[in-house]
Amino acid sequence: MSEKFKVSSNPHVRAASSTASIMMLVVIALLPAAGFGIYNFGARAALVLLVTIVSCVGTEFLFGLYKKKLTITDLSAVVTGLLLGMNLPVTIPLWMAALGGVFAILVVKCLFGGLGQNFMNPALAARCFLVISFPRQMTNFISTGAGALDAYTGATPLALIKSGESVNVMDMIIGKTTGTIGETSMIAIVIGACILLLFGVIDLRVPGSYIVSFAIFTILFGGHGFEPAYLSAQLAGGGLMLGAFFMATDYVTRPITARGQYVYGIFLGIMTGIFRFLGPGAEGVSFAIVLGNLLVPLIEKYTRPIPFGGKGGKRHG
Repeated sequence: MSEKFKVSSNPHVRAASSTASIMMLVVIALLPAAGFGIYNFGARAALVLLVTIVSCVGTEFLFGLYKKKLTITDLSAVVTGLLLGMNLPVTIPLWMAALGGVFAILVVKCLFGGLGQNFMNPALAARCFLVISFPRQMTNFISTGAGALDAYTGATPLALIKSGESVNVMDMIIGKTTGTIGETSMIAIVIGACILLLFGVIDLRVPGSYIVSFAIFTILFGGHGFEPAYLSAQLAGGGLMLGAFFMATDYVTRPITARGQYVYGIFLGIMTGIFRFLGPGAEGVSFAIVLGNLLVPLIEKYTRPIPFGGKGGKRHG
C-alpha cells in the first residue's frame, strides 16, 4: 500500500513537526515549573523527578525489547515521567514514585497499544492510582527540610481555604507555598504554557474553556460569590493551571473535534468545581481530567461534523 494512503493511530501530525520535536517542546515548556519546584523544595524534588522519568523510560524500553520495537526516542515517556513527578509531593517514598512510573507506562500506555492508543493520560492515571493506593503518602506535604519550605505549613493552600483559614494569594501565584513539586508556581506554569501556545503545540480551546467554566462555577457555587481573592486562590492552587495547559491538552486523550474540545473543557471545569466544593477533598483536577478522558469517545460521537448532504452523520436522499 502506498504510504500516502497509510492510516495509523492518532496522534496524526500534518506538519513538518515530529512527535519527538513536539515532546521536546513540551519538556522545555515544563522546565520553568519543574525548576521552580526544585528551587522551592530542594534537591529531593530533583531526585523524585529523576526517579519518575527513569522508571517511565526504563519501562517503555524494556517493553520495547519484548515487542521488538523501541519507541523511547519519541520522548513521550520522558514527558510522562516529568509530568508524573511534578504531580507528586516531595516527601513521597522513591519506590512509590517508581511504581507510579511503571503503572503509567506499562498499564495505561503499553498494554493498550502504545502512544496514540492509551484511553487516559498516563501521568494522571498513575497519580490517581497512587492517591487511591497510598492516600497518606500522597497527601503528605510536610517539608523534608531540604529546600526553601522549611518553615511552611504542611497543608496545601486549598486545604486551608476549605477549612476556613486565609491564605496569601500572591505567594500562591509566585509559588512560595506547599503542594506537589510542579503545581505551586502559577507564574512558572503560565510561562511554559506561553511557550506551547507560541509554537502552536496547543491552542486555547481546552484550557480556556476549562479555566473559564471553572471560574464561573466557583462564582456560582463556591460560597463566596465574586470575591477576587478567593477566585484567584482557586485558580492558582491545586494544579489547575498545570492540568489545564499540560494534561487536559494531551493530543491522544482530548477530543479531536473543535466543538468537542469546548465541551470537554467545560466538563472539566464543572467536574473540578464539583470535586473541590462538594466533595471531601480540596483538589479535584486529576480525577476530573481522567473522568473526562473516559468520556472523550462519547463527546466526539455527538460533536463530529455532519457531512455535506447528510443529516446526523447519515446520507439521505
